[in-house]
Amino acid sequence: MKQRRRLILYADGAARGNPGPAGAGAVLLDEDGTVIAELTRALGRATNNVAEYNALILGLEEARRLGASAIDVRMDSLLVVEQMSGRWRTKHPGLIPLALRAGHLLASFPEHELRHVPREQNLVADALSNRAIDEAADMPTDKSR
Repeated sequence: MKQRRRLILYADGAARGNPGPAGAGAVLLDEDGTVIAELTRALGRATNNVAEYNALILGLEEARRLGASAIDVRMDSLLVVEQMSGRWRTKHPGLIPLALRAGHLLASFPEHELRHVPREQNLVADALSNRAIDEAADMPTDKSR
């Protein structure tokens, strides 16, 4: 597989209700803007902020797996961007382990950038996070037991 030096990650989390059914979505692009991965993860019941962090982690893990050495992260969650940039403290006990994991992953890229973008620029990741919720809701359950 071709070594991918720099990838662009758009990540978004969604929760219907806060907390409520939640999902994480991420899309990875190469420097030319070609989509190389679309990722979804159903999270069960979670808050929107937990979903946002999970989306970031999901995308960073895949970027590592693909061999990226540089990552440009774009998110519409001001909270996650500011906390990961060190400008805001992470105080909520439920977010601290997620922030630590995301920070560790981000630091594993020799070059990385984190940028807050308007929601309109993050529509693909938003759709993926909502798809994760929808697909989890459609999962058949075995009621014979």
